[in-house]
Amino acid sequence: MVKLHNLDIRTVTLAISLRDCIHPDVDVLCQNIRNKIKKYAKNLVEYAQDLENDYSIPIINKRISVTPISLIGEACENPDYVKIAKTLDEVATEVGVNFIGGFSALVEKGFTKGDELLIKSIPEALAQTEKLCSSINLASSKAGINMDAVLKMAETIKKAAEITKDRDSIGAAKLVCFCNSASDNPFMAGAYCGYGEAECALNVGVSGPGVVRAAIESLPKDANFSEMANCIKQTAYKITSTGELVGKKLAKKLGVPFGVIDLSLAPTPAVGDSVAGIFQAMGLEHAGAHGTTAALAMLNDAVKKGGVMASSHVGGLSGAFIPVSEDAGMIEAADKGHLSLDKLEAMTCVCSVGIDMVAIPGDTSVSTIAGIIADEMAIGMINKKTTAVRIIPAAGKNVGDKIYFGGLLGEAPIMKVKELSSENFIKHGGRIPAPIHSLNN
Repeated sequence: MVKLHNLDIRTVTLAISLRDCIHPDVDVLCQNIRNKIKKYAKNLVEYAQDLENDYSIPIINKRISVTPISLIGEACENPDYVKIAKTLDEVATEVGVNFIGGFSALVEKGFTKGDELLIKSIPEALAQTEKLCSSINLASSKAGINMDAVLKMAETIKKAAEITKDRDSIGAAKLVCFCNSASDNPFMAGAYCGYGEAECALNVGVSGPGVVRAAIESLPKDANFSEMANCIKQTAYKITSTGELVGKKLAKKLGVPFGVIDLSLAPTPAVGDSVAGIFQAMGLEHAGAHGTTAALAMLNDAVKKGGVMASSHVGGLSGAFIPVSEDAGMIEAADKGHLSLDKLEAMTCVCSVGIDMVAIPGDTSVSTIAGIIADEMAIGMINKKTTAVRIIPAAGKNVGDKIYFGGLLGEAPIMKVKELSSENFIKHGGRIPAPIHSLNN
């Protein structure tokens, strides 16, 4: 499975609480952050590499997530969120991890002083760092959708893309908007250590779309959907068991509790490691064909069922990811015009995140971006599920062009957006109220 079908542990993410780092002097705060992260993460990469060798299972990324920085920085007398961002980036480099997440705020019901300052600083923070990732929770099934925050984030995404134009607008690729964000999610760009989380814990994200595809392809051609679902469940069980074994061993070596295992099917741009490839194994000509949403629904459900049988601590997002730039099959489908934003939005209803790593023309209006975000937030709010938007208005590029990031972030064709205006809708502002089923106490 490892050699032929790209089975891997996508990430081990050390979640570290920074609540005890708070200080009114931003310089002292930054030093406290540096000391706290180095205390817990100094051996993370070394020990993870030891386990890779012991078990011959690749651990693709080693990551850190921290308490939402809006909470940590707002007690400063003169908050400097860009300085805090650079400190996080520097210490991530010092301990050798691939990414650090938690430059975040939770604003589904409104803004604090720290929230507003952090959001304002995001474009500059992402432009001046390499490993930092940012996420903002804009909505929840309990609070509704903060439409003022939706508009503010559309402006922020646009600016983050523009000031990193020389790198194909990579700033926007490290920034995600959530509804119902998960506080123990190990995957970037949305990972942060929630306020109710432990002092430190190790969360693991497993993957293996290539393994699932191979299992489906081994079935008889006349296998029915029940047989296919059982096959996926059995495969997810094996993948989850493997991830939990390695995660618990690593947590023990680090001397921290094991947190959760996120059993999401996370693709890479490598051939054979594609969620879109699973759809083809199921019988669809390509991702985007009619039936894709049904296939994704069955896949997502079967993965969850298999995973929860293998572990009592399943958490994070735990579903199928369909990032356009990070999945070779999704890239091909978008290139050929099989995928549209509308289809990705429909697929969001049955998976973890749908508008993910999608590149759109750089001249797309702020109100259109806000409309795209609002639609995704509504799906999450009404359906009591996590949804997210990671969209890249590629500065200076248009439909027919491509952006290139390399590594796990991959590449993406510029996708068409609707020319119809959302401006008069978006400018109403305020909060879209939570649905009636939020009153379930």
